Amino acid sequence: MELPNYVKNYQRYTKELLQTHDRKQAMSLAVGGEFDTIGKIEYSILVKYGLQKEHTIVDVGCGSGRLAFQLREFLTGEYIGTDVVPDLYEYAQEICERPDWKFLYVTGLTIPAPDNYADFVCFFSVFTHLLHEESYKYLKEAKRVIKPGGKIVFSFLEFSNPDHWQHFQGTMPDDNPDRVRNYFISRDAIQAWAEHLNLQILEFVDGGQSVCVLTKT
Repeated sequence: MELPNYVKNYQRYTKELLQTHDRKQAMSLAVGGEFDTIGKIEYSILVKYGLQKEHTIVDVGCGSGRLAFQLREFLTGEYIGTDVVPDLYEYAQEICERPDWKFLYVTGLTIPAPDNYADFVCFFSVFTHLLHEESYKYLKEAKRVIKPGGKIVFSFLEFSNPDHWQHFQGTMPDDNPDRVRNYFISRDAIQAWAEHLNLQILEFVDGGQSVCVLTKT
């Protein structure tokens, strides 16, 4: 089966970074740079919304381990990290040194976990690269995986956030059809998705990353 475009493009992009940078730098650039700083922000968001040491978390699009590296000494519960680029999640597995954690390769919009499994499912810098239909399908899958009362946390790009305009401007000159694309999501779209999936929006978090926190009642 042919890989989706977003998978092929990100795999190609990562290979190019590995050819032009040392591995540590390439692994940081592949997830947008500022590896430690952004990882700490993501970690603090999860803790703010109730992440406990014993919780189970699914980190969709775990990349090179930006969040996982911050969780490695905190989390005693189960962790599953998934990604479409083996070079990325294999690096995450190395730096986290948690043999009890699972890092898995995925190519579709499914989460390799049973129903009502996780306390948290997070998508950091995932929906930013997917079509709206693909993001919605992933949210539906996340609803299946989280426990009642569990939380779905995802970051997104929006035109109303001044920090995000640079992402839009930066991609306009690039006519390469195989580039990693950025997609923007409006809050009214997220509200419609939540209503149709019977999910509750707990809060929108403003900042360098726009973040939405959802729960399943």
